[in-house]
Amino acid sequence: MLTLTENATLVIKSITGVEGAPEGAGVRISQDSPNDPALAVTTTESPLQGDQVLEESGARVFLEQNAAATLDDKILDAAVDEKGGVEFLLVPQPGAGRENGSAPAH
Repeated sequence: MLTLTENATLVIKSITGVEGAPEGAGVRISQDSPNDPALAVTTTESPLQGDQVLEESGARVFLEQNAAATLDDKILDAAVDEKGGVEFLLVPQPGAGRENGSAPAH
């Protein structure tokens, strides 16, 4: 399952916790097709039907089904640039893509 860095948690809480935002607002990550690597990130009041909900330290992320599968072994990080723009970064989780417990053949 997708995990969040402390920075991503803080950034998501800051952009979804603005005054006037509804309780439970979050960031939604969607992907049009499993074959299309492009991901869309938007803020939203609530998850859509079928979204996977990830909540960490008060930050809520809603993952559309294709995006949830694509991001299953990733870590979401975030940063804010000098102009206040938010940049999200995905990195593989340690050990992702390798079978656990398997030893090399001799």
